[in-house]
Amino acid sequence: MADLALDPRMELNPPLITSGATYAEVNQQISVITETAPPKQWYWVFFGVALPLLGLLGVCLTYLAFTGIGVWGNNVPVGWGWDITNFVWWIGIGHAGTLISAILFLFRQKWRTSINRAAEAMTLFAVACAGIYPLFHTGRPWRAFYWLLPAPNELLHMWQNFRSPLMWDVFAVSTYATVSALFWFVGLIPDLATLRDRAQNPVRKTIFGILSLGWRGSASQWRHYELAYLILAGLSTPLVLSVHSIVSFDFATSVLPGWHTTIFPPYFVAGAVFSGFAMVITLMTLARYIYGLENLITIKHLENMCKVILATGTIVGFAYATEFFIAWYSANQYERFIFMNRAFGPYGWAYWTMISCNVIAPQFFWFKKLRTSVPVMFVLCIFINIGMWFERFVIIATSLHRDFLPSSWGYFRPTWVDIGTFAGTFGLFLTLFLLFLRFLPAIAISEVKGVLHHQINTQPATAGKGGAH
Repeated sequence: MADLALDPRMELNPPLITSGATYAEVNQQISVITETAPPKQWYWVFFGVALPLLGLLGVCLTYLAFTGIGVWGNNVPVGWGWDITNFVWWIGIGHAGTLISAILFLFRQKWRTSINRAAEAMTLFAVACAGIYPLFHTGRPWRAFYWLLPAPNELLHMWQNFRSPLMWDVFAVSTYATVSALFWFVGLIPDLATLRDRAQNPVRKTIFGILSLGWRGSASQWRHYELAYLILAGLSTPLVLSVHSIVSFDFATSVLPGWHTTIFPPYFVAGAVFSGFAMVITLMTLARYIYGLENLITIKHLENMCKVILATGTIVGFAYATEFFIAWYSANQYERFIFMNRAFGPYGWAYWTMISCNVIAPQFFWFKKLRTSVPVMFVLCIFINIGMWFERFVIIATSLHRDFLPSSWGYFRPTWVDIGTFAGTFGLFLTLFLLFLRFLPAIAISEVKGVLHHQINTQPATAGKGGAH
């Protein structure tokens, strides 16, 4: 191993798994997380924060259902406020999971293996948080939700507007959630079988036995598994591009200055990947610390994600500049007013917060020393997520609060229900993620073994002299 450490090729391309573990040790390290109590008290600290926030979400939604959406800060002319802001933000958070799982899988990027499982779970939980807002935005969700279903008009005696991007949202997000859930579950099957075979408790053995669908690891099962995984990856890849493009159509198909622009679909997709990867780093740096997974989720994994954040952050910054250029180049006085109002109007503080977090913060990742420092990347990714929330808020609020009639200008201020609902969605997200870490393998055991096998078989010849195997 000493010869291996001195090899310059390994310094340029460090191994993904740094412990030199065997297959059995990988099994043990990942499976034991689901079989024993959390090793550090920080897990329970986070749970102690998440559960009260989840309770607050229940209180706010109950109050909202009995009182009406007037308890939100939405007003005239700001008909959309924190509800749609948070919906778009949570949908964006969920994009990194499918990108890591599907697109990087199709491009055979091995570094995805230690982070894809948690990123996929994060996708499902983020979509669950996002779905709350449009459902309750209908006012009476128990009577109105079916208006958005693609049911025959004669059945409901109603005529859905299939030309509305709000309808397209329902189709796109529900399809995205369904395919992502299938993709996540199919990837879990071999690992669920591992937990089944290790289980001593008959209840655990029965549950994992049912969920593993009779998996025995035969060659034919692996062949069918890999084909199914490849098909789902192929189906998921266009969804990464289409879902947030369709969400952007909520704005781009309008005739409102500041929204009516063709740059929104690619701009929203880049922003979604940008914020999604930042959330993955935020969660995985905490998970690797709590569970001692530094050898499986290595600096190389985190550094590669920082590079993706740098690339997508540059795209987002370019989109901001393009918007201002087009507003000037169009010679449309209303378009110019909207963008000048964004930067220097009543919401200028929000705009410059967005610029600072989304354009300036990622530039620190140009430096290898900073993008390989866990504390630095953790703090920067929190700033990026804050900035991406402000981006959605700026797009919505600044385009609505001053319309064509100065007499109807207004200002949006969130109410305690707005704030409580948003904080409560964090409680829902964190509770689901902590339960996932506790009861399911957060790292794909079978895929990590594949990377481990690849490393063993591609080590330089000098490594064999000292009996590295």
